Amino acid sequence: MELITAFIDIVMHLDRHLADLTAQYGVWVYAILFLIIFCETGLVVTPFLPGDSLLFVTGALAGAGILDGTTLIVGLTLAAVAGNTTNYWIGRFIGPKAFSSASSRIFRPEYLERTQHFYEKYGGKTIVITRFVPIIRTFAPFVAGIGKMAHIRFQLFNITGGLFWVGSLVIAGYWLGDTAWVKNNLTAVIMIIVLLSIMPGIIEFIRHKLRRT
Repeated sequence: MELITAFIDIVMHLDRHLADLTAQYGVWVYAILFLIIFCETGLVVTPFLPGDSLLFVTGALAGAGILDGTTLIVGLTLAAVAGNTTNYWIGRFIGPKAFSSASSRIFRPEYLERTQHFYEKYGGKTIVITRFVPIIRTFAPFVAGIGKMAHIRFQLFNITGGLFWVGSLVIAGYWLGDTAWVKNNLTAVIMIIVLLSIMPGIIEFIRHKLRRT
């Protein structure tokens, strides 16, 4: 319970924690951010790490002069692209075995089914669209690897989606984070971003439950 409480505190007060990390570690904070985005997009066991909210807050801190916006966009885009690429190859080689157990708590079949549904509806654009959908964002490249999507085609959507995802949220944080209301209510803004980002998953879950009843 304490671990969950600590994680929630970090997510809800990213601005404070990132500012403290920057003051403590200086430029090494970029490496920490790179690692978080890489793991959130590249490892199916860490879909719980902050993604959308983290990008927005880093942009807000860039607007405040604490972090460099260009370095953030370039570095975190590379992290997102590298993460998806790693996830793709993991899925290609070990994916089918990972989802073979219905009782698995991490590799849950419904995650796979939900992501496959996105592929059926949107095709290769799923890699771009799901950048903005937590959990599914982490499993989308994994499923692309399982389905043996052509690597060149995958990378086209991967790079496009990574740049659009990181760029849009960092820039939004950069411009909006400097406004008085956002500054004074950044925790509320983070909560709104988190809720908006998980809303598609909640809607899909409700639809799934309704279809079964």
